[in-house]
Amino acid sequence: MDLYPAIDLRGGRCVRLLKGNYDAETRYDTDPVEVVRSFAAAGAPWIHVVDLDAARSGRSTNLDVIAAMCAAVDVPIQSGGGVRDVGAAVALASAGVSRVVVGTAAVENPSLVEELASRQRVAVGLDVRGTEVAIHGWEQGSGLGLENMLTRFEGCGAEAVVITQIHRDGTLEGPDLELYRRTLALTGMDVIASGGVGTLADLTALDEVDEFGRRLSGVIVGKAIHDGVFGVAEALEVITTTDGGRVA
Repeated sequence: MDLYPAIDLRGGRCVRLLKGNYDAETRYDTDPVEVVRSFAAAGAPWIHVVDLDAARSGRSTNLDVIAAMCAAVDVPIQSGGGVRDVGAAVALASAGVSRVVVGTAAVENPSLVEELASRQRVAVGLDVRGTEVAIHGWEQGSGLGLENMLTRFEGCGAEAVVITQIHRDGTLEGPDLELYRRTLALTGMDVIASGGVGTLADLTALDEVDEFGRRLSGVIVGKAIHDGVFGVAEALEVITTTDGGRVA
């Protein structure tokens, strides 16, 4: 299971939202470029970046910041938020993003994922509030359930699916383990968990999730790292990497 330390961008700065609420924002007095450098120096195999402004409006306003972050490190960066069409995905790739995450557009136009996957590396982002998939920066419900959406993307060419439990995101209250067990049972895609990690024990619990011999390929952690609950190096010590070993 790979660790994806996360940076959420709003107005060019590092922030975290509570349960996706834009009115419940914690702003960190840190330079995003310096943060990605610290993540890379600590051994992170991936870094996850979300453009919250673009996720809400569909317009990228943090692209220059994301490009600077990509240029600062050799670690691959996965980024999403506001990827509504081919142009937005290509712009992120041109900025240096290794893999784009498509959320709202994937739900509203599933064929876009297949089109993008023929051009560049893609992950599908499915954000659920309870059991319903949410869209447009988590502010709207789609009326669609997780099982229905996962079926649509099987074999579409996406490398992974990122599953976020909105009710847990930013709370540090622990991940929704049952959600990830259910997801592993429903799809053959690699599954990356997101939302709620608050302790190293939470990481161990996610690392041990096993459904029919399938395990999570990654975990996204934001608030716990930014709040200093634990660091990237500490997290890497307690999870198993995708090659089956422990990070020294």
